[in-house]
Amino acid sequence: MLIAAIALAISTLMFRRRLRNWRADKQRIILDGSNVMYWDNETPSLGPVKLTLNRLAAEGYSVGVVFDANAGYKLYGAYRGPDALARRLKISSDRVMIAPKGTPADPLILKAASDMNARVVTNDRYRDWVSDYPAINKPGFLIPGSYRDGAIHLRMPQEKGRKAA
Repeated sequence: MLIAAIALAISTLMFRRRLRNWRADKQRIILDGSNVMYWDNETPSLGPVKLTLNRLAAEGYSVGVVFDANAGYKLYGAYRGPDALARRLKISSDRVMIAPKGTPADPLILKAASDMNARVVTNDRYRDWVSDYPAINKPGFLIPGSYRDGAIHLRMPQEKGRKAA
């Protein structure tokens, strides 16, 4: 348990360093990549992740993505690190994090979102983490979505100064 806590702390610190150069003047959103990659007929694919990243960036958000350690195996049958996935997503590698083996991505996503005042795109409700991250219950913190007819559909909260998506 102590080793897992240390791994989580180190992973969170590394992720925050990677995201240091995110634009402070933009609202930040973190994608739960291991959730979003299943939005196309429950089959793992980077297609929905890439479309979601592109859409949110076009709408003016600063966006990053976090994957579970096994994402590369699910997608390609072998481990893929952040640089390899970033190349496939056509984004900077400082926008991608892979959770360390044996560490779930969920607490990394939630800690980073809490620290950076970011929201999270996912269909996961993170019920196991509510006591550690009460912001989960805050309206608009979690942004659910889907992939239909070749397009990403997000249930974005209505924001001051922004049109409804």
